[in-house]
Amino acid sequence: MQASQHSYPLERYRALIWIFPLAFLGLFYFYPLLEILRVSLMAELRGAALLSVLFSEGSYFRGVLWFTIWQAAVSTVLTLLVGLPGAYLVARYRFRAKRLLYALTAIPFVMPTVVVAAGFNALLGPRGWVNLGLMHVWGLDAPPIIVMHTIWAILLAHVFYNTTIVVRLVGDFWARLDPRLGQAAVTLGADRWRAFTHITAPLLAPAVLTAAILVFIFDFTSFGVILLLGGPQFSTLEVEIYRQAINFFDLPTAAILSLLQILCTFGMTIAYTRMAVRVSRPLQLRPYKHTQRLLSGRFERILAGAIIAGLLLLLAAPLAALACRSVFKLDADRAERGVVAIGFTLNYYQELFVNRRQALFYVTPFETMAISLRNAVMTVTLSLILGGSAAWALAGRSRFARWMDPLMMLPLGTSAVTLGYGFIVAFNRSPVNLRASPLLIPLAHTLVAFPLVLRSLLPVWRSIRPQLRHAASMLGASPLRILREVDLPLVGRGAIVASAFAFTISLGEFGASSMLARPEFPTVPMAIYRHLSQPGALNYGQALALSTILMVFCGVGILAIESLRVGEVSEF
Repeated sequence: MQASQHSYPLERYRALIWIFPLAFLGLFYFYPLLEILRVSLMAELRGAALLSVLFSEGSYFRGVLWFTIWQAAVSTVLTLLVGLPGAYLVARYRFRAKRLLYALTAIPFVMPTVVVAAGFNALLGPRGWVNLGLMHVWGLDAPPIIVMHTIWAILLAHVFYNTTIVVRLVGDFWARLDPRLGQAAVTLGADRWRAFTHITAPLLAPAVLTAAILVFIFDFTSFGVILLLGGPQFSTLEVEIYRQAINFFDLPTAAILSLLQILCTFGMTIAYTRMAVRVSRPLQLRPYKHTQRLLSGRFERILAGAIIAGLLLLLAAPLAALACRSVFKLDADRAERGVVAIGFTLNYYQELFVNRRQALFYVTPFETMAISLRNAVMTVTLSLILGGSAAWALAGRSRFARWMDPLMMLPLGTSAVTLGYGFIVAFNRSPVNLRASPLLIPLAHTLVAFPLVLRSLLPVWRSIRPQLRHAASMLGASPLRILREVDLPLVGRGAIVASAFAFTISLGEFGASSMLARPEFPTVPMAIYRHLSQPGALNYGQALALSTILMVFCGVGILAIESLRVGEVSEF
């Protein structure tokens, strides 16, 4: 009786806690989107007329929409082809350094696009390590491999970014499927291929589809990869929104493009959340220790080695090339003749502290790191408060929570550039004028990090056994005391993981920052982009050094996430 008396107030508290995330999303997500809608419909050209102008046959924007769709589709297929072997390896086998491999595959996911662009340029650019090596070996006067500013650079970068999604989502689900199902089919006469196609593959389909939808969303809303690696000849909806708003000051066109992208990503986000529910309840759920085994036999070891080598080559080579180029200076004149002449130097790192031109309004790269760290701390604080309250409320599994789950995930499917543009049109006048506020970027970063923080905390909340709460209630503890002394200590490690997610996302966020950052408060990714955009070896070297520092921060965050992850409960 006493437990039932406490269950009703607890549900009442769950209902009240919705106020915080819903108020935040209402003010900083839905209000900016409604302002985008208002700008698009109240422009000189009305919404329907503007759409017909933008997407009529032969229109430039129609080509942009088509390129956005097909490059995302091709990137998704390639990511699945690369990621599924890795998902199988981590799902079915135990081997040394598996946790380290898991962490290394996750580092690219949180890398800023400006860092990735610098890494691919250091590896495959005209003066990258690969081309310099080939020019030296073959005695060539020009780089033999042209990858930068081609569609191949875009596709390769998307695979680099999103392979970890397939490895994690599909691998975690696959690892929990009972292998005895396939073994039973083999015992009844089916060969291994038929057992896989008729039993394992249908059970895996929801996880693969969930990962594919999420990868497609990220590729569909790709910004920095297209802008920096694709060059001016390629443009997605995301890039075009940025160009129309920032370069051409055409807010109505930017608003219409943002509205179109929102409609597309909303549908995909809802589909993702629906599929994620199916993935969270697989048949024959079993712990990892019962589904995984040690590598045995020469063929298995060779296959595992090939998969690991392929993943490391794809995911680690650009970042390793970036770090090496930040401390090795090339002789430009000899490099043009194909002669590799390099020397160790720390000058690029020393220049991060110097205002060489003594400009009054110049912010040194070192100062931008302090600005980004301040933004990251505020983002972590806001994300934990909002994501933690939303995760606790969703853990109640009520009918209302089932409706709220996809709503909470909507920012995941909304591009950062669209969010930044929405902030510009919504918060530049009364009653909410935040355009000059230093809080604007942390608020935008919180929106970007909020869904990932929520998905990191929600499985932890749901993993807490109800018997613990019932026992505390039977002993006379109030609902608030149960929350404070039972739930929160158990969620502690999950909160650290979520904090690391929010911290690394804030440090590397580029899309919204490119729209909102003021010249006197640049973020680290904006400083890297500024140096990459300016000519000269010194600017390029500073960009490499700053990128390497940011890469180290993000890498440490991911390693912390992997070392502190709670058991086997995870969605990312």
